[in-house]
Amino acid sequence: MARARRRRRNIGDKIGALLILAALVWAFAPGVGWDLLGLRSRLGWPPMRSGEALSSLPDTEAARQLRELAVRSADEASVVPDYDRQAFGQRWADTDHNGCDTRNDILARDLARPTFKPGTHDCIVLTGTLAEPYTGKTIQFERGDKTSSLVQIDHVVALADAWRSGAWQWDEQRREEFANDPENLLAVDGAANRDKSASSADQWLPPNAGFRCDYVKRQIAVKYSYGLSVTESEQDAMATQLATCPGGLLGRNCQPVRSVACA
Repeated sequence: MARARRRRRNIGDKIGALLILAALVWAFAPGVGWDLLGLRSRLGWPPMRSGEALSSLPDTEAARQLRELAVRSADEASVVPDYDRQAFGQRWADTDHNGCDTRNDILARDLARPTFKPGTHDCIVLTGTLAEPYTGKTIQFERGDKTSSLVQIDHVVALADAWRSGAWQWDEQRREEFANDPENLLAVDGAANRDKSASSADQWLPPNAGFRCDYVKRQIAVKYSYGLSVTESEQDAMATQLATCPGGLLGRNCQPVRSVACA
């Protein structure tokens, strides 16, 4: 009888150990258990291994594009020449040959109710209202020496980031086209743009959390379109953010702004 009790106890111990193991897997494995609530993404604990966030994403267009981006190593930075803004050509050139420079094209696109300087064929924006995506503020734009800089045109993938991601190997024409590509440009709050500087997604995200999905998706789409690379840290940050987007693990609602749709 004592032997039977020991046998039952051993079986009970094994079952208990299996239940504990199953609970740990349920709790911490990506995409299951409490991770369905995105606690790993929100709390950063337990930390994900590199690439784990990406592998757990549903098969959305942004996730597919991110998986196809080349991942560059830290060693590759040693062969990249120093960044020079002049390598991307004239600032705000008229690359689409519509008679207007790129800055005014983007202001006209992103501002609500824009007004234009008479006699410029609607090429110089004087005023307008910006539903600013990075901060969520509303900004009344007015052209002037002291006011124009309050609204700046941001390269979503910064030129310096593009440079170290592969643009240093392009010819001058392709770099100028990239610097003036409307898909990579947004009218934004000047202070937020200065704060971002040349940061990649692992270094900076918009303060407006409701726009981060669209911001990261735009960065991924631009890098994918131009064949630019990401670092391992950047890829992880992008994947972690995608997990919070519609169609991701958390499925938060995104907040569309002018010219940027939820996907």
